[in-house]
Amino acid sequence: MSPAKDKLIVALDVDSFDEARRIVDDLGDIVDIFKVGSQLFVAHGPLVVHHLQAKGKKVFLDLKFHDIPNTVAGAVRSAVYLSPLFMLTVHTQGGLEMLQAASKAAKEQAAALGVPKPLIIGVTVLTSQAKDAKTNDIVVQRALCAKQAGLDGVVASVEEASVVRGRLGSGFIIVTPGIRPAGTDAGDQKRAATPAAAMHSGSDFFVVGRPIIQAPSPRQAALKILEEI
Repeated sequence: MSPAKDKLIVALDVDSFDEARRIVDDLGDIVDIFKVGSQLFVAHGPLVVHHLQAKGKKVFLDLKFHDIPNTVAGAVRSAVYLSPLFMLTVHTQGGLEMLQAASKAAKEQAAALGVPKPLIIGVTVLTSQAKDAKTNDIVVQRALCAKQAGLDGVVASVEEASVVRGRLGSGFIIVTPGIRPAGTDAGDQKRAATPAAAMHSGSDFFVVGRPIIQAPSPRQAALKILEEI
C-alpha cells in the first residue's frame, strides 16, 4: 500500500495567495498533493500552480471543465501548458464526446510539449448532493462512460466508491472528496465520510479541505488524518 501522504490531497479552498502559501508552508513535508479549485485559480491563476510546483508539490487542478467538446479540449490543452500537473477534472455530465475530446487533447498536447500527461479525472455526482435511489446507478453509468472515453478515473463519494471499484476494477482511479474526520461538522457535504471509511471503500485519493485549512493548526489536523489513513 502507498504511504498515507501519497493518498491525501489538501484542498486550498481559500481566497488569497498569501493564505494558500501559509498553509503550504505549515504543512511542509507531510503533504505532497494540493488541490487548486476555482476559488483560488480565478483569483490568482497560474501563479499558485507555479508556486506549488516550485515547492516540489503535486497539483490537482480541479476546475471541472464542462462545455461543448471543442471548448473543453481547448481548456485541457491550456491546462497541460501548466505541466507538470498531477491531475485535472472534467465533468462527466458533459457526455462521451466531450470526455473523449478531453482525453485526446491531453494526450496530444502532452506529447507535443514533451511533458507528462496529467491524470484526467471525471467528476460524477457532487458530494453536496444528497443520495437517493438513483445515485449509485448514475455514478456507475458516468464512471463507465469516463473509462470508455479514456479517462484515468473519477471523483466519487465514499458511498459509491466501492460500487465503482467493483465494476471498473483496480486500474481505475477513484478520488473521494467530502472527507471528514470522526466528530467533525460535515458542513454542506451530504455524502461525507471518515478517512477510514474511504480507505475501506477502495478510494485511491482523499480530498480534505476545511477540516485542515480551517483548523487552529492545519499541520496537527493533517497529521491526525494521516494517522487514520
